Amino acid sequence: MLENPKFRRIVLKISGEVLVGRGEYGISSEVIREVSREIKELTERGVQVAVVVGGGNLFRGVDMSSTGMDRASADYMGMLATVINSLALQDSLERMEVTTRLQSAITMRQVAEPYIRRRAIRHLEKGRVVLFAAGTGNPYFSTDTAASLRATEIGADVLLKATKVDGVYDSDPVRNRRAVKFDRLSYIDVLNKNLRVMDATAISLCMDNGLPIIVFNGRKRGNIVRAATGEKVGTIISSTG
Repeated sequence: MLENPKFRRIVLKISGEVLVGRGEYGISSEVIREVSREIKELTERGVQVAVVVGGGNLFRGVDMSSTGMDRASADYMGMLATVINSLALQDSLERMEVTTRLQSAITMRQVAEPYIRRRAIRHLEKGRVVLFAAGTGNPYFSTDTAASLRATEIGADVLLKATKVDGVYDSDPVRNRRAVKFDRLSYIDVLNKNLRVMDATAISLCMDNGLPIIVFNGRKRGNIVRAATGEKVGTIISSTG
């Protein structure tokens, strides 16, 4: 039996690449259901859960801007991709009888509430899962930065980053079989070593506010619950490392 949750309030950042599953593009219904089951388990344990989903499985603004598209336009398109992913996750959670609220940094009243910090906190206090979509609402900022910002704003205890690898390595483990995994890192280590697990703005924001980050494999079943209950999983990034 798993331990009780270690954290009272969390922000779960899910990489868009996690939602692809075994494919190369789009949304895997199987992955969405599994993520939803784990989120539901956490809410049943009393954890207040907010979620930020990336959009890289549908559209990557940085990639498009590198081919000549206007960067701001490309980033706005990426924000809309996060809304699509958030709607898919919301639908899956609601089918499991988990009450949710979707808040968007870009106004779209037909599908989401506007992001309002106090309202988001109130939803969490009532046991609702809050999904933060459309990043920060501004171009040139990643969804990692959005997750760090929202986590700081709502007073989260930790930022859980679910990605396609099982932690932070000194180099790309896909390309380098000898890549070394870190169990713990300090914010300064991440910045100085240019590890690129998150962009510098996101890391700096967490560092300035003492917000710990746990990076882990979001494709492995049960890892979201394990991370939230304090089990050793992935890489912990904090002030002391």
